[in-house]
Amino acid sequence: MGPSGLRRWLIGEPLPTSAHAEERLSNGEALAILSSDALSSVAYATQEIVLVLSLAGAAALSETVPITGLIVALMLVVAISYRQTIKAYPQGGGSYRVSHDNLGVVPGLIAGASLAIDYVLTVSVSVAAGIAAITSYLPALAPERIPLSLLAVGVLMLVNLRGVRSSARLLSLPTFLFMGMVVTLVVLGLVKLRLGLLPPLDAAAQTRQLAEVHGGELAALGPVLLMRAFSSGCAALTGIEAISDSVMVFQPVEWRNARRVLTGMVIVLAVMFSGISVLASQLGLVYVENGPTLLYQLGARVFNNGPLLTVLQLSTLLILLLAANTAYADFPRLAAFLAQDGYMPRQLASLGDRLVFSNGIALLSGFATVLLVLFEGSVTRLIPLYAVGVFTSFTLSQAGMVMHWWKERGAGWLGKALINALGCLVTAVVCGVLLYSKFSHGAWVIVVAVPLLVALLLTIKSHYRLVARRLRLSAEVRLKLPEPLREGGSPVVVLVGQLHRGSFEALRYARTIADTLVAVHVDLGDGRAEAFQEQWKRQLPGVELVILASPYRSLIDPVKDFIHQFERDNRKDGEHFCTVVLPVFVTRHRWQNLLHNQSTYFLRNALRREGTRVVTTVGFYL
Repeated sequence: MGPSGLRRWLIGEPLPTSAHAEERLSNGEALAILSSDALSSVAYATQEIVLVLSLAGAAALSETVPITGLIVALMLVVAISYRQTIKAYPQGGGSYRVSHDNLGVVPGLIAGASLAIDYVLTVSVSVAAGIAAITSYLPALAPERIPLSLLAVGVLMLVNLRGVRSSARLLSLPTFLFMGMVVTLVVLGLVKLRLGLLPPLDAAAQTRQLAEVHGGELAALGPVLLMRAFSSGCAALTGIEAISDSVMVFQPVEWRNARRVLTGMVIVLAVMFSGISVLASQLGLVYVENGPTLLYQLGARVFNNGPLLTVLQLSTLLILLLAANTAYADFPRLAAFLAQDGYMPRQLASLGDRLVFSNGIALLSGFATVLLVLFEGSVTRLIPLYAVGVFTSFTLSQAGMVMHWWKERGAGWLGKALINALGCLVTAVVCGVLLYSKFSHGAWVIVVAVPLLVALLLTIKSHYRLVARRLRLSAEVRLKLPEPLREGGSPVVVLVGQLHRGSFEALRYARTIADTLVAVHVDLGDGRAEAFQEQWKRQLPGVELVILASPYRSLIDPVKDFIHQFERDNRKDGEHFCTVVLPVFVTRHRWQNLLHNQSTYFLRNALRREGTRVVTTVGFYL
């Protein structure tokens, strides 16, 4: 099996562009594929609140429920705000797009950079947490933590490369199983509490457990400690934005279905999170780092160590691993938005064989792999970086929506603006709390990384602007080529993606050696072919233009087939060869090659493998 056959076996046969509508998600599938990050957070959000509060002793654990209530109220404010964003931006209203359109370039890039970093951390933290859960049950696998983490990232990458519907089918069962088990746990636990069948852990036992951990030295229960507990519990809000980023994966009417799924997800999340916190508080459970998880302790008490406990743990392991899939659903779309605007390499805006942004999926996997290796797959070392970026993007997105309503001033605009203003104020305060409480624990890395990433995005944009200036031709002026050869020339094909100075230079060269000249343009299904054909008729009416349809978005296959037929039709005798001319950019710096898709390189190699004997490139120096 060759490389092409292996690729087809791993990710499936290419899908035509016409099948894009078929890759939409039903509401149930969307709930599974877009909410696994948010829903899985209930496995550790309450636990992190309890862990921080326990520093002040057993009496401080009574603050678990009030802090949870505050976080649930914040969750509802954010959800209501994003319901408005979804309707206002039915093409996908993530933080980057809303901030960029309404606040300007730099705020938009800050939101995009913050969210991109958070998506990478989502994959890293979720995978590390899942592998940690597995190695807790099978300690013999602990030394293989990093290879197992990388294997999990690889599997997630392949699943998502296969396409939206494939990943939705795989994710639905674990997500709904986890939801069902946690709701069962909460309902059964509350019933048993009501009936007096679940006696709480007494204060003496709580104090004894905490003394074993803290050695009798307890912190004061003050504002700083409460802020730390609150900020740790805010991990429950990561993933809420995912639905507003992915409106276009829903079935029509897209925005209406997206709002329904967002509402359903937040209700389920609030019920699960609140139920776990109430049960933990009523039972007086204590969590110590590296000890049995709080969810496991609850399951052991409520399910009496029966088979339901095994199912709960299995579903928890799966959803922690699969929570990373929310980032795989949204990071590639965010990267595509940035690429379309010229802030990231243009290749990230291209759909792959299975109608997904394959390059974005591969890039996310690469970044997550680097983080997992650098931090040795440790959740403890990764978690301080988490959630700061997402609340930064929340704040900028809500501020952008306030400006959106102010500019539009349609019916009911003031009420909508006030809702988003409240969301902006609340998330800004939370962002400040997160930075204050986690800065020395690792949040400073995000403070440094975001400006560096914004600077990189602006550098990429500057390069593309330079390229556009160097290549620009007037769209109305008729272009003049050298006179065609009367004799002694050869049949020549020139591949033309756009009509600019680079492709025009290639056409000028081709005219000097051609007795028959044909320009070829591949229609990749992006809707630009008709406008290109009109421009060609205005500017180069004397040169034949052939437009090749490519229903599978491949540049190479249609060109190979056309060249093969062209050579057969123009083979006069053994002394004449057909020539293929390919325009190519020559960048000033090597790193700038990464910003171009190098299609000329791959096409040239493909043609030579097919037996085309004369393939030449005409360089245009940028």
